[in-house]
Amino acid sequence: MNTPANPSTHALQVKGMSCQHCVKAITQAVLAQDAQAQVRVDLPSGQVSVQTQLSREATAAAIADEGYEVLNP
Repeated sequence: MNTPANPSTHALQVKGMSCQHCVKAITQAVLAQDAQAQVRVDLPSGQVSVQTQLSREATAAAIADEGYEVLNP
């Protein structure tokens, strides 16, 4: 597992989110990798903010694995 010592906050621009199902899918994808993560999704701006033990790359990969395009991994 690729985890830093302390939680970090990653701000990611995600393309393809349009509804609450998208919010749930992204949140669950991150939580599957880090159950203690805090995920905030802003649909209008496409911003996903994640406070997590995961690296930025691992966080972006979890979101991308759900079929969303992370524009700034």
